[in-house]
Amino acid sequence: MPCRRFLLLPLLAVAFPGTAAEVDNTVAAPQLVTVPVEGEIALSVEEAVALALQHNPELTSERQAPIVAGSFEQVERARFDPTLFGEVGASRALTQQQFDNTNETLDITNERQNLALGLRQTLPTGTDLELAISQDRSESNRSPTQSGAELGLTVTQALLRGFGIANNLVALRQARTDVAASAYQLRGFVSALVADVERLYWDYVGARERIRILEASKALAERQVEATRTRIEVGAQPRTELAAVRAEAARREQALIDGRAAAEQLQADLLQLLSPPGEPAWQRSLQPRSGPEVEAGAIPEAGEHIALAERRRAELNEARLLLARNELETVATRNGLLPRLDLFITMGQTGFAESFGDAWQRVEDRDTYNLSAALQFEYPLGNRAARAEDRRAGAETRRAEESLRNLTSLVRAEVAKAVREVERSAAQIEASAATLALQEQTLEAEQARLEVGRSTSLLVAQAQRDLLQAQLDRADAFIAYRKALIALYRLDGSLLTRRLIDAPGAEPPAGVAMTP
Repeated sequence: MPCRRFLLLPLLAVAFPGTAAEVDNTVAAPQLVTVPVEGEIALSVEEAVALALQHNPELTSERQAPIVAGSFEQVERARFDPTLFGEVGASRALTQQQFDNTNETLDITNERQNLALGLRQTLPTGTDLELAISQDRSESNRSPTQSGAELGLTVTQALLRGFGIANNLVALRQARTDVAASAYQLRGFVSALVADVERLYWDYVGARERIRILEASKALAERQVEATRTRIEVGAQPRTELAAVRAEAARREQALIDGRAAAEQLQADLLQLLSPPGEPAWQRSLQPRSGPEVEAGAIPEAGEHIALAERRRAELNEARLLLARNELETVATRNGLLPRLDLFITMGQTGFAESFGDAWQRVEDRDTYNLSAALQFEYPLGNRAARAEDRRAGAETRRAEESLRNLTSLVRAEVAKAVREVERSAAQIEASAATLALQEQTLEAEQARLEVGRSTSLLVAQAQRDLLQAQLDRADAFIAYRKALIALYRLDGSLLTRRLIDAPGAEPPAGVAMTP
């Protein structure tokens, strides 16, 4: 028989295009940090980031997203997996039959056993295959025992709607796109978490530096009060000047109270992000080991950072994948506009005998077979649902294109502004140093004039206040510069790379256009 050899082809040998996307949710800093389970924690900024990556509960939750997305991909892939099926059955029937020529009624007993085993598989080409072996045995008191065996293959091929690899792999490719998108979502979250930890760390360092400056300033103001009292007692200054210096000392005390409260709040927020093991975070204290001072380096041109952001920014890469996903949807909806025309072909080789074994022997020895073919056509008049789905998919694709263009424009503007902020904060470091030096000279001069009776305690207090503000501005300038760099590196997508943090989504998606 012509189909005999063809029926022996194994369905499992059918090639499947593409492989499953790797689900990567690895997030790791270049070092592991061990901290005590109680008491004070001393950390550098690098250690603070590493600790957050190890213990932050929200990050632990976000890391499950790629795994969830990967499970949906496996579900879509399973549509093309072969399925093994089988059936075993038996029946017995007792009927009566009356013969017209004799008017005799006889009891007829029929017994039947059947067995079927096979494989089914759907291929990305729009083909459904079923390879099966079946056998049945019938026995009756009115006819001899008979066994039948069949080896058959059924092929169903979509010729219009449902035809082609591109159409039938849309759902799987969309699922793979979702896996890649989840990696960029995770990278964006990790980048934001690292930026938040570093910003809070430097704000906390700045708050502690402000406390140090305010404490020194308060002590200076208190000494100024005592010096004024001494001058008043010896008649070198009028008693009215005591109120001014005491008011200045009280003002320093107020600033110190606010500074300590701000530092405690920042410490609590930072420990909440770090989530160190052991005692509850609100019971712990944090000792920073990194100082705020930093050399302001050269800043590359904004164009370099913008070009980097266009490749590495997680939100842009996720938007590109969303556009690609919508474009895949249009492939499916356009195919849905076609009529359904399916070709059915069934080929089988049969054998009949009185026993199971002889029936299979007849399958090999004789060219008994069955062969059938059919075409089935279906088309809903108007095809309204399919046309609506196609219009929806087209509109969503155009919306994704415009969203990507708008997001690209916003990213460019954000990066350009961040570069200008880094330049401004770097200039402020140099300017604050000059202001501090001049305010120190002013205070020295005012104190010298006071010693010879040519100034007042109020003017000295004002000069001290100006010096205090210059010191605070100097400390703030360092913190602002560090935070401006963090913002720039987050916005251009390079923060994790610069911190040597391993996270998925480091490169733009392969095979996806960078611009719509």
